[in-house]
Amino acid sequence: SFSIIFVFHFFTFRIGMDSCVIPLRHGGLSLVQTTDFFYPLVEDPYMMGRIACANVLSDLYAMGITECDNMLMLLSVSQKMNEKERDQVMPLMMKGFRDAAEEAGTSVTGGQTVINPWIIVGGVASVVCQPNDFIMPDSAVPGDVLVLTKPLGTQVAVNAHQWLDIPEKWNKIKLVISREEVEQAYQEAMLNMATLNRTAAALMHKFNAHAATDITGFGIIGHARNLAQQQKNNVAFVIHNLPIISKMAAISKAGGNLFGLLQGTSSETSGGLLICLPREQAARFCAEMKSSRVGLSGAVGQNGGAGDGQQAWIIGIVEKGNRCARIIDKPRIIEVPYRGSVVSAQEGSHNNASPPEVQLT
Repeated sequence: SFSIIFVFHFFTFRIGMDSCVIPLRHGGLSLVQTTDFFYPLVEDPYMMGRIACANVLSDLYAMGITECDNMLMLLSVSQKMNEKERDQVMPLMMKGFRDAAEEAGTSVTGGQTVINPWIIVGGVASVVCQPNDFIMPDSAVPGDVLVLTKPLGTQVAVNAHQWLDIPEKWNKIKLVISREEVEQAYQEAMLNMATLNRTAAALMHKFNAHAATDITGFGIIGHARNLAQQQKNNVAFVIHNLPIISKMAAISKAGGNLFGLLQGTSSETSGGLLICLPREQAARFCAEMKSSRVGLSGAVGQNGGAGDGQQAWIIGIVEKGNRCARIIDKPRIIEVPYRGSVVSAQEGSHNNASPPEVQLT
C-alpha cells in the first residue's frame, strides 16, 4: 500500500507510513486513512473478499488503531466473465468483504465498481482519531525486540496449490510435500490471510509498542527496511527467526530458492504485524496473543469467542545502526504447523512465550 498512498504521505508526515495521518481543524483530531487493492489469489471468492478487507484494515492496525469508522469497497469486474460467472462470483466476494468489515466493527457504506480486463478487489478505510489512538511507527530503540504476528509463506502456499494441476511444476516439489499437505497449507494460508490484525493492534498499546508495520507485497525484509528507515533513532533491525507455514521452506528450497522465501523477499498478502516491543514486554505480548479468543477474521470474540487465539513470535532484535534491516546468514526456521496438529501446536505455543534470550540464538 506504500506506493498507492505516496501522495498523501508527502503532504502529511513522511513517505513510507502504512496510512496517511491528516491533522484536522477540529479539536486535535486526525483523519487516518488508507487504501489498497490487488488481484484475486485464492479460488474461493467469499474468502477472497474477506482477505481483501483484512488487508486494507491492516494498515490501520499497524498504527495501533483498533477501530474503523467507515470502509469503501473497490471492485473491478472482469470483462472476460460471462453473466452467469459475474452473478455467482462477485456477490460472494462482496459478501466476504462486508462480513470481515462487520467483524472488525465497521461497515461498508459505498465504493466503486468498474469493468476491467481483470478482477480487482480492495477498499478504503477511514477513521477519525485522537493522538492517543494511534502509535507513530518511528520510536524503536536499541534493545527492543521484533515480534511477528502471522507466519510467512503465503505466496509459496498459494502457488504450490496451483501447481497441483501443472505436472512440470508439481514434479519439482512432490518429493518434499504430499498433495494432502499442499491442500492443508493452502487452507492455512487462506485462514491466516483472512485473519484481522486487530488483536495485535490493541495489544500494541498495552505493551508499549514503539513502531510497527504490516507485512505484505515487499516481503518481510522489504517492510523491515522501510520501517527501519522511518525511525528517529539510529537503529538497525536484525532478524534471527523466520516463522514459516509448515513445508513451505522445503518447497522453496526444492524449487531453487523459490520466491526468495528464506531471504525474506517473498511477497505476503494480508500478512502479520512486525512490531518493535520493549524486550521485557515481548514474551507477555506473545502469550496474550495466544490466549486471546478470536473469530475467523481476528475480531476478539464475545462471551468466550470462537477461536483459540493467534500465535506470535519473537523473531529479532533492534540494535544500534544506520536505519537498515537484515536477516542473519542462517536464520532459524520455525515450522508453523497446520491447525489441528495437537503435538506440533503445543510445540509452537512454547515458541511464542519463550524469552528473547532463547529465541535469538
